[in-house]
Amino acid sequence: MAATPIAVVTGASSGIGAATARTLAAEGFRVVLTARRKDRIEALAAELTDAGHQATAYALDVTDRAAVDEFATAFRSLAVLVNNAGGALGADPVATGDPADWRQMYETNVIGTLNVTQALLPALTASGDGTIVILSSTAALSSYEGGGGYVAAKHGEHVLAETLRLEIVGTPVRVIEVAPGMVRTEEFATTRFRGDTEKAAKVYAGVDAPLTPEDVADTIGWAVTRPSHVNIDLLVVRPRAQASNTKVHRTL
Repeated sequence: MAATPIAVVTGASSGIGAATARTLAAEGFRVVLTARRKDRIEALAAELTDAGHQATAYALDVTDRAAVDEFATAFRSLAVLVNNAGGALGADPVATGDPADWRQMYETNVIGTLNVTQALLPALTASGDGTIVILSSTAALSSYEGGGGYVAAKHGEHVLAETLRLEIVGTPVRVIEVAPGMVRTEEFATTRFRGDTEKAAKVYAGVDAPLTPEDVADTIGWAVTRPSHVNIDLLVVRPRAQASNTKVHRTL
């Protein structure tokens, strides 16, 4: 009997990460949930286990390379890695943006993805059929005012995915990039505006049906379950009300 394929999901404590873990578990993967908030991922692992799935929680900060390397020693073979950990801080213009915010966004979105990908690439290759998913954003493809730091980080993540795909072509590992547009989660905008729920709510004001975490998770589940010879290089997914980063239909 073949072993159950394993999928690692970073940033699995909430939002897209948690939804992706649920989706992949339902697809038959044994999911390994990582995030800094141990209580959140342990609760999710218990939920999935109670539902008859296989799930394990592992507290991890993707920016801590030593911790990532230690985590990676648990895997001889790995089917899927979903690099979801990331996020945005602030919406200040370039002229007044806080370099500390830019640095933190780069460390989490780019260096965190690099750390986990490098550490787990041998196990993904050893599987003979590995898939790396990088969750970027439409911010990885075009700029918008007030988004400089986040846009820069997500552009870095996009280039990481493109370059890795070029460099490992010929190996049994796919590199998939999923770039969501406006997704309404319980934390993304609130974290960006440092807990200001009023500002966070304005991001989605008047927008008919922004994407949900489950919408994005559905696209990830679809992409990773394509036949092995099919690679979804880049999947851009937006709500119907959003034509671009700066063109959103609102009914106010």
